[in-house]
Amino acid sequence: MTGEKKFRVLIAERNPLVIAALGDMIHRDNRFDLVGSVQAGEAFLEAVSGGEPGFDLAVLGWKLSDMDGSGVLSELQRRNLHARVVIFSNDHDIAILKQCVRLGVQGFCYQFDDPAILFDTLIAVAHGRICIPYVDVSRINDTPLSRLTPRERELLAVLADGWTNLQIATRTGISENTVKYHLKNLYDKLDVRNRAMAVALFASERNRGPHMGPQ
Repeated sequence: MTGEKKFRVLIAERNPLVIAALGDMIHRDNRFDLVGSVQAGEAFLEAVSGGEPGFDLAVLGWKLSDMDGSGVLSELQRRNLHARVVIFSNDHDIAILKQCVRLGVQGFCYQFDDPAILFDTLIAVAHGRICIPYVDVSRINDTPLSRLTPRERELLAVLADGWTNLQIATRTGISENTVKYHLKNLYDKLDVRNRAMAVALFASERNRGPHMGPQ
């Protein structure tokens, strides 16, 4: 590797032990040069926005001291900042991976993967490629609400408006028992236990924008 360019890496991670372990691994690999670390998302955003970035790519933990990875990626988009980012997640939740893909991340790997996977991912991203674990891209924009039928979405909307079971039964011409049956099916589909959780999920999805249902 003598004479070849080393890729400058910045670590953004709240856990000092992870930073130390990552830093040691990066230091031992002569393809990379560790230029520093930050523990806060805002500090990372400042590093990206400070004129000519002092790094080529960043290893970004999913949980930072002041925000999570989605907040950092969203802020990069909102501020029109550009950085090559590899998410280094300790959570195997597929929803996190899907969220990162929607937010345009270039690389993604897990903390429990073999270190070689992280370095392969870093090299790929450093060369301008995208490197993420397999995910069904046709289902990237899936949300719990997107799997509801139009009738079920209408039912959820009137729940959010505060309708009681009796009001729903009276206005739709069905019995209260039938309303309860439909609500149970709705809760099962949304993987929630009660009306309050269903309404909270509805509000959360609605606030996220146009991903509530099939387009």
